Amino acid sequence: MNALLRFLRKLLLITCMTLSVVGVGILYYMVFQLPSVDELKTIQLQVPLQIFTHDNKLLAEYGEVRRIPLPYDQIPKQLIDAVLATEDQRYFQHPGIDIPGLMRAAIKLAATGRKDEGGSTITMQVARSFYLNPHKTFGRKLREILIALKIEHKLSKQKILELYLNKIFLGARAYGVEAAAEIYYGKSLNQLSLDQYAMLAGLPQAPSALNPLTHPAAALKRRNHVLSRMYELHYISEKAYKAAIDTPLNARYHDLQIQVKAPYVGELIRQQLQQLYGDKVFTDNYKIYTTIDSQLQNAANQSVREGLIAYDQRHGYRGPEQNFGMPSLKHMEEWEKTLSKLPTVNGLEPAAVVDMSEHTVTVLRASGAIVMIPWQGLSWARKQINPDLLGHLPKVANEIVELGDVIRLMDTKQGWRLSQIPAAEAGLIALNPVNGGILALVGGFDFQHSGFNRITSANRQPGSSLKPFVYSAALDKGYTLATVINDAPIVVENPTDNSLWRPQNDEHRFYGPTRLRDALTLSRNLVSIRLLNLISLPYAIHYMQRFGFTAEQLPAGLSLALGTAVVTPLQMATAYAVFANSGFKVVPYAIDTIRNREGEVIYQAKPLAACLTNCTAQNINSYAPRVISAQNAYLITSTLHDVIQRGTAKLARSLQRKDLAGKTGTTQNQVDAWFAGYNSDVIAVAWVGYDQQQRSLHEWGNQAALPLWIQFMQAALEGRPEHPIEQPSGIVSVRIDPLTGKRAGSHDPTGTFEYFMTPFTPEEEKNPVAQDNSTTTTPGNNAEGGGGSVY
Repeated sequence: MNALLRFLRKLLLITCMTLSVVGVGILYYMVFQLPSVDELKTIQLQVPLQIFTHDNKLLAEYGEVRRIPLPYDQIPKQLIDAVLATEDQRYFQHPGIDIPGLMRAAIKLAATGRKDEGGSTITMQVARSFYLNPHKTFGRKLREILIALKIEHKLSKQKILELYLNKIFLGARAYGVEAAAEIYYGKSLNQLSLDQYAMLAGLPQAPSALNPLTHPAAALKRRNHVLSRMYELHYISEKAYKAAIDTPLNARYHDLQIQVKAPYVGELIRQQLQQLYGDKVFTDNYKIYTTIDSQLQNAANQSVREGLIAYDQRHGYRGPEQNFGMPSLKHMEEWEKTLSKLPTVNGLEPAAVVDMSEHTVTVLRASGAIVMIPWQGLSWARKQINPDLLGHLPKVANEIVELGDVIRLMDTKQGWRLSQIPAAEAGLIALNPVNGGILALVGGFDFQHSGFNRITSANRQPGSSLKPFVYSAALDKGYTLATVINDAPIVVENPTDNSLWRPQNDEHRFYGPTRLRDALTLSRNLVSIRLLNLISLPYAIHYMQRFGFTAEQLPAGLSLALGTAVVTPLQMATAYAVFANSGFKVVPYAIDTIRNREGEVIYQAKPLAACLTNCTAQNINSYAPRVISAQNAYLITSTLHDVIQRGTAKLARSLQRKDLAGKTGTTQNQVDAWFAGYNSDVIAVAWVGYDQQQRSLHEWGNQAALPLWIQFMQAALEGRPEHPIEQPSGIVSVRIDPLTGKRAGSHDPTGTFEYFMTPFTPEEEKNPVAQDNSTTTTPGNNAEGGGGSVY
């Protein structure tokens, strides 16, 4: 027996020694294999890309993770107390592991066989979230403990807690406590109340199961538990505890707090940055500051929305989107759910007709609210029989809608209004003409409805808004604004198929001899075609490339004078900026500054700007290239000023400014409507049309596009002094005969003043003027013009 006992003792000793050696070896191996925690001192958490306006307002954010890191000293003490009360009450006393907590977890494991409690401290949770996977194994728990001890050795308690509160997932895409505060309460963390801190502090245990948006009862119970623990540990008074307990759970989802609506700008910049930096741009906390002016962007948003809705309603009501059938109480809940799945499009929300009287309609909103549309919000809705034919004005509500109709509802200052999603589209672009900075950009009625950016990507015909560039080419060749060209019928032969082209003025009239100023002001098609023929088509195409158009965009035919090129609104704005800045070609840009997560500027735009003063030979290369003379730009601007004062854009006189110039544009069959206008501070281009490029608007540019431009410019220029383009040297004013364009005699009562470039001032008329009565022409005439010539 003694021998057996000695053998067993030896066996036990050997076994213990072996296990000790193996244990020490395993422990040494695990310690040797542990990752370095030094990087936690400078760890870079994933933070989404943020894009701001020039005046520092958020316009877009991109990234799957919503996180706003805060330093420890900016995290409210009540939130820290709430977290420690439930997650790790001995946090500031233990060395990274809590022995009583681990023992409690071990006892429960032995008793139940389940790993419900891990005894993890906040430091251990930091170790797990940064270095380990979430699978519960004994090996992972041991590594968690060892890494936690290393972390405590390297980092302060405050730094560890800062990492934890910025790293943890709190549901609804929120990572970190600041992002969670914004998502659940729409506030910054330092604006929350005690009950709200408690709700956030309860989430780390189970972010999905305790989410107040999806499981409010569980979230309320957990919040109250956190408050109880805070009271037990004397973090809060009894009075504060009772007040917080009695507060209802007021969490709800708050989308990203975008301060300025500019989704087309955000998407444009997102694409550019992803090409430059790859996918890391969405996680590395880049901050982009753009050239967008928030005030002008808001004005552009409003003008496009209201202008397009007004155009759409002028062409009648197309009817409901669908019909739910006859309403009844048992169907209301089902209708609400169906309505909630339909998107609200730029403020036009879906609603269903549940009742009506002779002159009112009662509708159900997706929120469950019942509202009434008065007759004032219904009476516009003449039935659209076809695109250019409307029915009679309605007299009663049932001529407009039926019970169960799904309609669109618009909230106005005058009350609720029947509406519909516009079938047409629109866009507006505004540039700083001095340096090309994009001040505002709206690429369509609603980005969620259609993300296609019509400003940068829609290739459309500009119609008569292209004419100023043809006239600029003529001025550069020696023609003047006093040059007279016969506005008479013209026939152009097409040599390829022997067909004949007989262009007409919009009014289907002919006006005879017309000075170029009047021809451009009143948009005379036949004069423009003759002028293009006189200066020659190849010369005009080559010249117009100075403004940024390409040869491929400009058709090699006389129809070019009527605007049959194919361009984008952004190109038109860039081209008109040449007139607005006295002759310089600037490049449009939207990104002004890029900062990294440390706040360092890693990119600063340095646009080549127009040289407006001190333009010497020494500094000329640091400015945008001059593409036309200042004299040429001034003469075109002077004429486009007349377009507003007495031409096709007289509606813009409502702005009561003398520093504006611009040109309307309407394409064949009224498919596209344009207005491009400017002063020395801002150039804006408005476009309206259907995405289907053969569908007619049944309106001219001054009816469809000009109102958008006027509304935008009224807001953009409010409070700004007039800033007309200054008259450059080399321009003289001469009294001329308005019929012939020749210099008028000093005693001629019919004389009028005209501007000329000094080399082309007209001579005094000596002989009667011969009329050009030709009716057929072909391209290629390269005749030189001069002041007062007649063609």
